[in-house]
Amino acid sequence: MQTNHAPLKILIISDAWHPQLNGVVRTYEHLIEELEKRGHIVKVIGPSDFPCTIPTPGYREIKLAIAPYKHLKRLIDDFAPNRIHIATEGPLGWAARKYCKKHGRQFSTSFHTLFPDYVAKRAAKYLPFLYKPAHAIAKSIIRHFHQPSIVMMVATQSLEDTLREWGFTPAIMRLTRGAKIDTFSPGEKTKFKDLQSPIALYVGRIAIEKNIEAFLSMQWQGEKVIIGEGPAKAELEAKYPSAHFLGKKTGNELAEYYRSADVFVFPSRTDTFGMVLIEALACGTPVAAYNVTGPKDIITQDYLGALNADLSKAALNALTHGTAQERANHIAQHYTWETAAQQFETALTVPIINGKIIANGS
Repeated sequence: MQTNHAPLKILIISDAWHPQLNGVVRTYEHLIEELEKRGHIVKVIGPSDFPCTIPTPGYREIKLAIAPYKHLKRLIDDFAPNRIHIATEGPLGWAARKYCKKHGRQFSTSFHTLFPDYVAKRAAKYLPFLYKPAHAIAKSIIRHFHQPSIVMMVATQSLEDTLREWGFTPAIMRLTRGAKIDTFSPGEKTKFKDLQSPIALYVGRIAIEKNIEAFLSMQWQGEKVIIGEGPAKAELEAKYPSAHFLGKKTGNELAEYYRSADVFVFPSRTDTFGMVLIEALACGTPVAAYNVTGPKDIITQDYLGALNADLSKAALNALTHGTAQERANHIAQHYTWETAAQQFETALTVPIINGKIIANGS
């Protein structure tokens, strides 16, 4: 597929990149594949490109670059991009922002995580009174980070609404996600034959901000399965011995688990989208979640699942909604990586003056 635009030389700078495996990494993997099909040249700079890194507190597998500015400047100058996109608000993101401001380069950003909620939740784990001040400080910092961006890309309308309420003023454009429907599709239920149904499944990082304990503690007559790794795994395995922790799964094997479950439960309140939601739906599995940013933007039809302040009620309701093929058809129609790549390209090329989009080239 070729683009209507002249080929771009795009540099994406991200604190989340290989060998990490998370939603941000997977988003850019799929976007880059489609952007390259459209004739663009894309390079990613991540922590592994830097000689000095340290593990993120609580996430030893996630490395952060130390004092990255000088090395980052060399990497940017060597690549000589005509578009710079800053994906994350970590050390590399801040260094890239500094470079662009210092050299008069326009840049775009993405808002992938409700970082203020994430910070506040961790700060309040042992000192609950810190939640509000931590949230306010983090919100101010993140707003400052994105302020010089020529355009911010966000996944959903409800996230855009939240950011506007928080005082974010850059131009905002949509960047949705997709599901690889050649991998994620309905089919035979090949897993969980030895478990008591209905099977409730969670897929994702096992960490405090994912609110997994709400899933593990909910009332449920069947069994609960957790796929993924993370810093809270050992603690939760010990606390909930009846749950089944299966570790990390990917690709076709992960798709088998999605389609074999009776309901996919998404307990997070801090994700801005949740790619696992559309992967589960693409496999025909209904979704149960809270009525928050991400799930409420995706579960827009009754046949897709159920939203409720009581997660167990949402899961029970989701069991009775729609068919596997209805859900798969919906995802194939509304969520493709080709569409996301078109949105990304448009955000990089549409004229914007003083935070206002002059034309929409999509």
